[in-house]
Amino acid sequence: MPATDLDTRLNAIIAPIVADLGFDLVRIQLSGKPGDMTLQIMAEDPATGQLTLAECAAISRALDLPLDEADPIDSEYALEVSSPGIDRPLTRPSDWEKWAGHEVRLKLDPAVDGRVRAHGVIAAIAGETVTLDIKSIGAIALPLAAIASAKLVLTPKLIKATRPLDASDADELIETGDDIPEPVNDNEAAED
Repeated sequence: MPATDLDTRLNAIIAPIVADLGFDLVRIQLSGKPGDMTLQIMAEDPATGQLTLAECAAISRALDLPLDEADPIDSEYALEVSSPGIDRPLTRPSDWEKWAGHEVRLKLDPAVDGRVRAHGVIAAIAGETVTLDIKSIGAIALPLAAIASAKLVLTPKLIKATRPLDASDADELIETGDDIPEPVNDNEAAED
């Protein structure tokens, strides 16, 4: 889907800060309606593919002032920083390469060959095209530009391929009483 002006402004503020902290930005998503919006920043440590609670809190604190100063969103919102989790969204071409061989569910916009949804195993990515192996029909090629959203399907194979979530800093946060992040949607998250 094409980026809006707001998407571009948010990315210009958020991406450099996340990168300066040593993390990879997975997704920026603004949801809800005016007065009840959530700005979700999903990031990962490139070494682990996840974030600890302390890392979520660090990103949240680092984004707080720049977002307040730039004021890109015309409504009040809650800032949520989270790790992608096991059944992560696929948002970058490198995600498709990394998770080849795993099941994915996706939505297409615009439709491809009359199809608006697909569920299959990632067979390959070549250039701007992803090939899925769909059990009932075989391999289909889908342009990345038509994939509105995609998420890995939680399977035993995916669980085996994913490192256990690191919660080693959770006790420290509780003991010190520092800004204790709250989990959201079964991902490690920090809210502001």
